[in-house]
Amino acid sequence: MTNAAPGRAAGALHRPVLVRETIQALAPRAGAWLLDGTEGLGGHSVAWLDATVAAGGVGRVVGIDRDGDALAAARVRLDAAFPGRSHLHHGSYEEAVDAVAAAGAPSVDAALLDLGASSLQLDAAARGFSFQVPGPLDMRMDGTGAGDTAADLVNHASETELARIFTDLGEEPAAVRIARAIVADRSKAPFRDTLRLAESVARATGGRHGRLHPATRVFQALRIAVNDELGRLRRGLPAVTSAVRAGGRIGVISFHRLEDREVKRFFEAAQSCGALRVLGDVAPTQDEVRSNPRSRSARLRWAERLDAPLGEAA
Repeated sequence: MTNAAPGRAAGALHRPVLVRETIQALAPRAGAWLLDGTEGLGGHSVAWLDATVAAGGVGRVVGIDRDGDALAAARVRLDAAFPGRSHLHHGSYEEAVDAVAAAGAPSVDAALLDLGASSLQLDAAARGFSFQVPGPLDMRMDGTGAGDTAADLVNHASETELARIFTDLGEEPAAVRIARAIVADRSKAPFRDTLRLAESVARATGGRHGRLHPATRVFQALRIAVNDELGRLRRGLPAVTSAVRAGGRIGVISFHRLEDREVKRFFEAAQSCGALRVLGDVAPTQDEVRSNPRSRSARLRWAERLDAPLGEAA
């Protein structure tokens, strides 16, 4: 998955990031089980199963994703490459323990979270994540039609609340000015599509002044708010860690400082109570960023599961 600029054009390659580094960090062995809590299109899962084959025996994957379309695509890919070796669950990685139990395993040898929206979601205009192609202002990750959309939030939240969202979840320095402009523009007609919102933000900020499109941080903030991404991360990290056996590994790939801050805080708290041993972190190489621009803001952190319960870290 990725938090790359949501304006990337449709048809861009759906490549997972930090694959080599992730597989090395998770230390696969023959027959080992992986919990992929953000299955996406299955790229990391296929790499894991390949690595278990190289280690002497094909393993298994328990894959979870909120997006049914992504999960269906991953199922086809995994069944073609490794028939019968994957157990896929439509839901949130907060349900990690139940998903692993349903697959018939008491625990897994490693777990991975690749956070943010997937390339498939970002490239699909109908999902409303992109500000460079027309689409409904939706941004819901699960694709089921449940819950409020970004349009609901933009059209009904107060100016103060919008400014708070843009500041806290987008780290947008012009948050107050943008919120004021949105409230003024929605009084003329409700926001329904991505392009109109992007244009409103651009006018409020005076247009592009650097590499980022003026709407980048606003769209990030709305997506995080609509999907409660940070709340899910806070609840999901203990759940995913609880599904890993003692001696196993957990890795998390984040794409912006808000996510990375939560992951670092959890790892440090879990280490202080003896539930994890933090092993390292790494960013993509320059070669990977050149070949896959969506990886540019990624960071992988990983740790070893220890015997102690999570305690206050949960």
